[in-house]
Amino acid sequence: MKALCWMGREDVRVEEVPEPQILNPRDAIVRVTSTAICGSDLHLYGGFIPTLERGDVLGHEFMGEIVEVGAGVGNLEVGDRVIVPFPIACGSCWYCRSDLHSLCDNSNPNAWMAEELFGHSPAGIFGYSHMLGGYAGGQAELVRVPFADVGPLKIGPELSDDQVLLLTDVIPTGWMAAEQADIQTGDVVAIWGAGPVGQFALRAAQLLGASTVIAIDRVASRLRMAQRHGAEVLNYQEVKLQTALRDLTGGRGPDVCIDAVGLEAHGTGPLALYDRVATSVRFETDRSTALREALLACRKGGTVSIAGVYGGYLDKVPLGAAFNKGLRLRMGQTHVHRYLRPLLERVTRGELDGREIITHHMPLEQAPEAYQIFRDKEDECTKVVLQP
Repeated sequence: MKALCWMGREDVRVEEVPEPQILNPRDAIVRVTSTAICGSDLHLYGGFIPTLERGDVLGHEFMGEIVEVGAGVGNLEVGDRVIVPFPIACGSCWYCRSDLHSLCDNSNPNAWMAEELFGHSPAGIFGYSHMLGGYAGGQAELVRVPFADVGPLKIGPELSDDQVLLLTDVIPTGWMAAEQADIQTGDVVAIWGAGPVGQFALRAAQLLGASTVIAIDRVASRLRMAQRHGAEVLNYQEVKLQTALRDLTGGRGPDVCIDAVGLEAHGTGPLALYDRVATSVRFETDRSTALREALLACRKGGTVSIAGVYGGYLDKVPLGAAFNKGLRLRMGQTHVHRYLRPLLERVTRGELDGREIITHHMPLEQAPEAYQIFRDKEDECTKVVLQP
């Protein structure tokens, strides 16, 4: 079968690889009908996430049709159309029973790798390094799905792939970013990053009661998209960001700040330049410009919610600002399983819709080109869907 393989930094290729097989009674095999490139895939593409090996199959946002099920999967049948959460969860450990599915104790067979870096291991993730399980990803014609009696959710024919595909990651990621900030009616919410996660964090914040949402980015097409959905917008290259946020909030600062950018943040000024140099020579692993700005901007006693992926060690982070302002920090990989059904209901009602941000459809064979277009934000690209 054809699959997109990581071959080195900024080098991905569509290759012929062996078809997946049922290895465990709780496995299923999914024929992929749609798969997306996620912003966090760019961290792999750029070489920021360790423990990738040449030939690893990428991709964690995918959906398709069940073509084979293991003997232990009683809730799915061949022919079912499903969406598949990006974290892999067993459904029975303490974390899964506590609705903390991205922290599953049993789905990462390489937990020892993650423990060396993080202290404890999160769940396994499709197509996201050997440190997080070494699972083949969904930018392929077929995928083996472990714990298939827990993860995949059946979808009826009335909804298109484009409407529901992003429920596998960016819709619930944006929602969790807003929900975990405990947004109150009337709050002002500032969001760093108007890419896919930022766009859905915006919509979630509005649905949860925010009176004003401020989208911060440098890409004009993404700021226009946020503006069409009722956000105030700031191009951080054109304003003094901290001053602009104080002006928009009567000097107090946003009640909630959401970092929807993560470890490859761009920015202006000497610290942004420092980050680029430091990460290029591996003196630090992550560029923390967006997080720094959020911690400094948030009002006293406010909440900073981190949805953008961080993978390692950061430098020059103003923890003193967070401490002295009494900020609450919330973060983590998304517990997608918790949100699938309630957010599917919102998609069905038309409150959320993946079609709003999908700008490009390309065949799987053009995935290397698609990665470049998405990374460089060419042709006003916000989200690419690949079709095998």
